[in-house]
Amino acid sequence: MNNPKSVEIDFATADDLPRLADLLAELFALENDFRPERDKQLRGLRLILADPALGRLFVLRVDGQVAGMANALITVSTAEGGRVLLLEDVIVRKEYRGGGLGRKLVEHVMAWASEQGMTRITLLADRDNRAALDFYRKLGFVASSMTVLRKLPS
Repeated sequence: MNNPKSVEIDFATADDLPRLADLLAELFALENDFRPERDKQLRGLRLILADPALGRLFVLRVDGQVAGMANALITVSTAEGGRVLLLEDVIVRKEYRGGGLGRKLVEHVMAWASEQGMTRITLLADRDNRAALDFYRKLGFVASSMTVLRKLPS
């Protein structure tokens, strides 16, 4: 990656959705549980964008171009007694990785969550993605003794 002239992180807009769907395709190609389905990804992104109470989509721009994203979903934890964040869909385009932009993006989301009074941030990462797991551990995330189970409605 060349030295960027400008790096900005902000909330995504409707104009960003096609680029965010591209990023999700890149992310899902790295994961075992998901397959890119552009129509589904765009539908999900639109749902979040239309209702900020559900969560916020963050976009990382390098020199004005979409280079990364993070999806911050909001829920309530009875264990925590307050609102908590589920951090999903963190991805930086391949050509921009390794320069600290992912760290900058996640730290930005964590600061926003703190400002919003969130009491916990939870994320899921593919158990075989050593690079992602190491990345999150360096940011202070620790393993949970909880196990993720999934069932699709019939």
